[in-house]
Amino acid sequence: MSMVTGRKSRWRVPVLILNLFLALLLASGCSWTGQQAPANQSPDPSPPQPLYVAVYYVKSNDQESYLVREIHKIPQTDKPALKAVEELISGEPSTPGAMRILPAGTRVLDVSVKDGLATVNFSREVLEQPGTGAEGEALAIQSVVNTLTEFPEIRQVSFQVEGKVDERTLDWWGHVGLYDQPFRRDLSRVYEPAIWVTHPTPDQVIGVPLLVKGSARVYEGTVNARLLDSQGRVLASAYTTATRAAPERGDFEMRLSFKPPQDGKGTLEVYSINARDGSIENKVTIPVSWP
Repeated sequence: MSMVTGRKSRWRVPVLILNLFLALLLASGCSWTGQQAPANQSPDPSPPQPLYVAVYYVKSNDQESYLVREIHKIPQTDKPALKAVEELISGEPSTPGAMRILPAGTRVLDVSVKDGLATVNFSREVLEQPGTGAEGEALAIQSVVNTLTEFPEIRQVSFQVEGKVDERTLDWWGHVGLYDQPFRRDLSRVYEPAIWVTHPTPDQVIGVPLLVKGSARVYEGTVNARLLDSQGRVLASAYTTATRAAPERGDFEMRLSFKPPQDGKGTLEVYSINARDGSIENKVTIPVSWP
């Protein structure tokens, strides 16, 4: 009997020590690896998604100069309008022959928005004349205005230099000047691309019917759209007429009704038809998905 009692006594102390250790381990929030567990631990947050902005550069041919619209990817920011103008100044155009026109040393000091009016405050370097004539100056001004009015909350744009609008600022590059500001959006000199789509955006989760919106500068204003599944099969197609036909630019809008397949991914194609041979041209391809 005493031998059994002795054994129980010998085991009781280690068990008590082990229980005490476990209690301290749980109270301290330690893991079994000995690493401290953060309070209210949650899964790692998703990385910030990039921001896509539309910017307008200048391009020239033998007859004239005009604007081209490009979509650029920039890091996520809480000042997208300011960053869009910075991209216009320092970004690299992707359209062959397109070029930046604002002086390279220009800094964007601020972009403030109130009641639909965006006021851009440039550094004094913006007044360094880049050697353009009246046409180039007008297009440069409109490139900034069109870039900013891509944001739905902005309807008009005015310029400042170092926080003021003095006579030198109003004169701008010496041809057109800022005397008629604030400026409004004007796409009449935007020739490229012939078609762009503003809805849906790439990788957007779409609904039924699918709303398709954008801008076109095409023959007779006729714009076609079709939705393909992941295997390239046509789920729906439609066409519409833009508000203006080439050589002018107009807006378009249409809806595509379809039955969503189970795979959940597809492609929207928006394009025009060549009047001479019936081939597809000016095609815009947008990846989309559905629940």
